[in-house]
Amino acid sequence: MVERDSGTTYVDRGGSGVGGVIIGIAVLALVAIVAFFLITQNRNDNLRTDAVTGAASSVSHAADNVGSAASKAADSASDAATPGK
Repeated sequence: MVERDSGTTYVDRGGSGVGGVIIGIAVLALVAIVAFFLITQNRNDNLRTDAVTGAASSVSHAADNVGSAASKAADSASDAATPGK
């Protein structure tokens, strides 16, 4: 039987983990960018909704004014057409 002394065994753990840190930072930046775009899109949708709501409200008020004017004109025409007043 032969015994051999193979010497000291060194265990190499690999890299220092910088690659993992860089990948983690890149993923975090990607999540932040996606969140920013989603929040911005939501804000733009809310602004458009508010603008459409305001326009619809203006149209409603204008229609009310036209209706009131038409009613007054009809009353005036009715009064003018009635003899003896």
